[in-house]
Amino acid sequence: MPDTNPTDRVLLITGASTGIGAATARAAAQAGWRVALAARSADKLEALVREIGPERAAAFRCDVTDYEDQERLAAAVVERFGRIDAAFANAGVGGEPGGFSGAPPESWRRIVEVNILGVAHTLRATLHHVKAARGHVLITGSIAGRKTLPGSMYAASKWAVTAIGYNLREELAGTGVRVTLIEPGMVDTPFFDEAKPDALRPDDIARAVVYALSQPPGVDVSELVILPVEKAAG
Repeated sequence: MPDTNPTDRVLLITGASTGIGAATARAAAQAGWRVALAARSADKLEALVREIGPERAAAFRCDVTDYEDQERLAAAVVERFGRIDAAFANAGVGGEPGGFSGAPPESWRRIVEVNILGVAHTLRATLHHVKAARGHVLITGSIAGRKTLPGSMYAASKWAVTAIGYNLREELAGTGVRVTLIEPGMVDTPFFDEAKPDALRPDDIARAVVYALSQPPGVDVSELVILPVEKAAG
């Protein structure tokens, strides 16, 4: 990344309204980044901007499944902040029970559109700016993208995200752009209908993202697998 005042750097986060995205926005802003917050929930984004402060954060309503919407997002972020130094492709959705034998097929389409195409759209819309900054791309994968889960289209989508990260790193070799796959285990977020007290917290993942972003230009943190500590029996 070229020499620049750390407080000038801009991080674009998709899926920023809740969970990992919102926690990362808070942590990155505290670390000195300006944050561009993208999601479909405009009211939650605006509340987060008020919390962080409008001098360091801005909200942009965006549907990651719509490539033209993501192009407009990137242009709006550059118009607002003047640059995009890092892009965090974080938006994602879960699946429905039933596996390949019984899950509703329409749920699979949503998973593919958000978890796979949404990531690809973010990359396509932002890479020109990130390459100009010799910056950083981060992608939210999952431990589910490293192991086999029975009948899980969600896990299949995260395997695809892992492949995107590996392929992107090869594509960007020699450009100075760093690529980090963030691969958490279960995280207690609104992703789930019920609280998961033994799971990771969004702040745990946010710290990992900021750690990767904070490394000097010659250090590439290629993958971070973050898992909760197993509870002792009894």
